[in-house]
Amino acid sequence: MADTARREEFADFVHANFSSLMTIAVAVSGSRVEAEDLVQTALTNAYPRWHKIRPDQALAYLRRSIVNAHVSRWRRHRGAEFSVAEPPEATIFAGTHGVEDRLTLVPMVRALPPRQRAVIVLRYLCDLGDHEIARTLGISEVTVRSQAKRALATLRATRAVPQLVTVPPVTEEER
Repeated sequence: MADTARREEFADFVHANFSSLMTIAVAVSGSRVEAEDLVQTALTNAYPRWHKIRPDQALAYLRRSIVNAHVSRWRRHRGAEFSVAEPPEATIFAGTHGVEDRLTLVPMVRALPPRQRAVIVLRYLCDLGDHEIARTLGISEVTVRSQAKRALATLRATRAVPQLVTVPPVTEEER
């Protein structure tokens, strides 16, 4: 009987949060197909442990699982680069009007390193604070802020994001 209750509780959680999990996975991976695999992997790994996962921590647990699964895939496949006869043309962005076109921003976010991308996605897409991001990724809040600062600097360097947001500086006692 307990197994049936656990199964129903898990199914209810998945139905209530699937869209949110897919949004995170698409933003982190950049591909709907890979996002579906990431969510499936996270849910498959979470189900046997479901009785140990606290309900208030379940969403954070699955977010982290999605990010970790993506980083693991990235590490396995990062050596799969290939040469082309001619490099693609560089795109020049006119950064005077801000980022109005999502098609411009998504490739730039995809180009960020996995941890920076995860921080940016969790902060701006999921609207999480530094504490929740740190807990989700298993890193310190200082690391969250430094990764966000580096990611935003990279995005600004493309000249497509003039001043997206400012990240509070790291204080001496936080270092």
